[in-house]
Formats: sequence, C-alpha cells, structure tokens
Amino acid sequence: MTVFCLGSINIDHVYRLPALPQAGETLSATSHTPGLGGKGINQSVAALRAGARVVHIGAVGQGDAWIEAQLTAHGIALDRIARVTQGTGHAIVAVDDAGENQIIIHPGANQAQDLAMIDAALATAQPGDCLLVQNETSHQVEAARIARARGLRVFYSAAPFALDPLRAILPHVTHLLVNAGEAAALVKSTGTALPDQPVEAVIVTRGAQGAEWISAGTEPLFQPAFPVIPVDTTGAGDCFAGSLAAALDRGQTPAQALRYAAAAAALQVTQPGAAPAMPDRAKVELLLAG
Repeated sequence: MTVFCLGSINIDHVYRLPALPQAGETLSATSHTPGLGGKGINQSVAALRAGARVVHIGAVGQGDAWIEAQLTAHGIALDRIARVTQGTGHAIVAVDDAGENQIIIHPGANQAQDLAMIDAALATAQPGDCLLVQNETSHQVEAARIARARGLRVFYSAAPFALDPLRAILPHVTHLLVNAGEAAALVKSTGTALPDQPVEAVIVTRGAQGAEWISAGTEPLFQPAFPVIPVDTTGAGDCFAGSLAAALDRGQTPAQALRYAAAAAALQVTQPGAAPAMPDRAKVELLLAG
C-alpha cells in the first residue's frame, strides 16, 4: 500500500539556547543550524523510514535548489512537488537545554498547493491507502474529500490548532491526531467528548505520559512513553503520526502501531533536528525488542 502526504515543507532555522526567552526578552543563541522541516515533510520522512511507500505532495519556492537537494537526500521524490512563486516556507525554532522548543512558522509556498497536482497524485491511489494532512497547507479539505471518495483513510493532524479548519475537514477524516492541549481545546470548543467525535479514532499524544487511541464503543488503548533523555522535541508529534500511519499501512493492529509510533518518537527526540532525526525501522524494532 502507499502513504500519501499533502504536507508542508519548511526550511527550519534551529537556534539552541540554555533557556527559552520570556516575553520581551532578548537572548543570544549558542548555535544556529538550518535544516529540513515542516510538519508534512517530517511525517513523510518518518513514514518512509518506517518502511512505507510514500508519495509527498507539496510546494517549494522556485529556485530553491538547496531544499530540493535536501528532499532528495531524505528519499522524497520531487515529481509531486510544485515549484511556485512564493518562497519556501520556513520556521524559526528555539530549543533549550531540556529539549523544549518554541516555533514560529511562515507558510510561504505551503499555502500555494496545486489542486491539479493533488488530484493527479491521488488518482494513483488504491482503496485502503492512507493520506496524511496537517493544518499547514492550502487545499486540505479538497484533498481529504478526494481521498475519502477513493476509499483512502485520512489522518489529520490538527496542528497548529484552529477550530474553523478542523470543522471544515472533519467530515472527511477517519483518524484525528491531536496532542493533549489540542484535545482539550477540541472538547471545549465543540462540546463533544473525544469518543463521540465523527471519526473512526482519535489519537492523543501526551508527551512523556504516552499516547491513547480512542474509538467509540471500545475501551481506549493506552501506550506508555518509552523513557529517554530528550535532546530536541521538535517534530516528535510528526514522527509519531508518520510512524503510526506506516505501521497501520503494513497491517499492524492499532495497539501494535501505537507501540511502534511511541518507540519511534522516543528515539527521534534523542537527536537534534526534525526530519533528519526520524529513526529508521531497524532502530525502532531494536528498541521494541529490548
């Protein structure tokens, strides 16, 4: 099967600091590293390294050969990547010594997706394939609608959280992925408990407290986090989402896929960066075997 991803592509500017700045505070970074990021490409790289066949649908600025070279180096084919007049999206990422982060994103090309390219890419999909979508691109709803009409599962990461985009896409979503804060905001905003959301499953990541799979009419599945010392938590949720989709795509049960994704995310936060830190399947399975 295939994991498709309509996903953001960013140039991450990562700044390391002893502590994150407070409001109005200016701090000097100890280092600056540019790299490949964006929730979408993070998810695609995670799924690819978990063993899935991945088709990434995205957009970058014209002439950004550097980012195209990075995509190729990470195994992402360029045939479904549009080149647009807007500059490639970018993110300012501050990371402290405890691995916590603050992130500012500028969407750029991510908000100029090519609907014809999305439709052409999904025309190659088979029923049972998977589409990953996040709240960082244009044409999310159209892509999800096309995917569901063709029998795909649609995994939506509701981040950055915003209620209007979530309401628009939810009728076409099968699996909703949120962190603990987003889950609380969803319940408060809609007045609907997580098991009663109009999807097959709600998957909640809770950082060091683990993750849950919640479906109506069944007991929630809980997966504890694997204890690690974090270096950089940037992209951890994306690693979890891409790894979960890949594990389900190869036929694992929800409980098995939840465990695999938790192990992958645990390994990912022990390395600096986002997409470059996604672990391969052999390393994840070694952790699971231990």
